[in-house]
Amino acid sequence: MANGVSLEVIVTKIFEIRGKRVMLDRDLAELYGVETKVLLQAVKRNKARFPDDFMYILTNEEFTILRSQFVTSRLGGRRYLPYVFTQEGVAMLSSVLNSKRAIHVNIQIMRAFVKLKELLLTHKDLAIKIEALERKYDDHDVKIQAIFNAIKQLLEAPKPEPPKSEVPKRKIGFHRE
Repeated sequence: MANGVSLEVIVTKIFEIRGKRVMLDRDLAELYGVETKVLLQAVKRNKARFPDDFMYILTNEEFTILRSQFVTSRLGGRRYLPYVFTQEGVAMLSSVLNSKRAIHVNIQIMRAFVKLKELLLTHKDLAIKIEALERKYDDHDVKIQAIFNAIKQLLEAPKPEPPKSEVPKRKIGFHRE
């Protein structure tokens, strides 16, 4: 743990959007100990260091889906759509934010990205082995097949649910009819 930031905390702030693992501008600013506005100003002053595959702005739809994943609205009432940074963009932030805390936090973030990649590779290897076993025991028993199906469901990543805006909100408190 460096500067009080653990890998476990960082891993919870990494999301998959557009097929890439990214971190939100707000989460990065919090980890670096600066305001989001300050982080984005530093990025905008060094725009050439952040091509589109290092950093991009979420669409309204992506932001809505992301916000619906949180039970409480920790993203708050933002006036603009958030920026997200890929692993490469986070690495580039260390050259823009030049403080000791930024360097230590950046090292932890890079370790978290590597840890996530290792976990995903382990899951893929496990899935391949399960499929090989499934083919081997395919004709033997229906119960074994059910076990394989259950394991496959556990390995599949949960898909984010679309926002439930069509559900009417019920009023809180006592009501007269």
